Amino acid sequence: MRAKAKKTKHRTNTHIMKIRSLRGIAIAAMTGIVLVARAQDADQSQFPIILQQPVDQCLPVGNPATFTVVATNADSYQWYKNNVALDDQTNSSLAIASVTTNDVAYYSAAVLKGSEAIPTRMANLNVYVVSAPATQTVTPKTKSFSTQSMSMSTMGGTELGGGGVITVYGMPVTSGGGSGSCPGRYSGYVNFIKTNADWGWTPTAGVAHTATDNNRADTKVVYVGQYGDSGCATNSVTIGYQMSPVYRFGIYFPTNVAVPTNAYPITLSGFDP
Repeated sequence: MRAKAKKTKHRTNTHIMKIRSLRGIAIAAMTGIVLVARAQDADQSQFPIILQQPVDQCLPVGNPATFTVVATNADSYQWYKNNVALDDQTNSSLAIASVTTNDVAYYSAAVLKGSEAIPTRMANLNVYVVSAPATQTVTPKTKSFSTQSMSMSTMGGTELGGGGVITVYGMPVTSGGGSGSCPGRYSGYVNFIKTNADWGWTPTAGVAHTATDNNRADTKVVYVGQYGDSGCATNSVTIGYQMSPVYRFGIYFPTNVAVPTNAYPITLSGFDP
């Protein structure tokens, strides 16, 4: 009787450890920690190996999005949105037919082999809307025109370029910290990126380049160029001397306010969509 009770207790403890391991998958992905529940002397061949991680994306509202993980030795997958498991999303790819601001989030997956699991990185999905394309004048031998009354940024199949107003939505992250006088101490932030290949937003020649938080007056807005130039200001920041070909942006929330939990916008003026 005693031997049987001891064996049952051992099985119960093992089951609890597996549950705790799976619950920690999404949290580990947020911090970049690879979490593997395994014995010290376990055979490495029983664990999946991730060959390709999901990548960051920034898409116009209405476009499709697909996140993919490539792995070997995997039995199944579980996708997460902001650390919350998505029902019935257990394939190697997660597809969103038409993105909206409700889809702005961090996406990750747990790659499963039996009871073992390895998390991917968290891929950032931003979406954007071009709300006011700029007025553009072509050469005197052709003609001048304004795009304000046109739909988005094309006329008769001709690309009109950027320079107008672009509203980009990103997912806030609650994370305390501080750096210098700007952004200073903060309770959270939002990163506004493009794809990994594009790196950042391209300034349009001949216009002012600004990034503004139109929702709050107490946040710090930061820009970082691909070549290392940067700037920071309260509520709105302007790129003066343009050193880099592309730029990324961030908004930092002060320590005395609650960090938003929904998609948060930044307004870019003078950049290509």
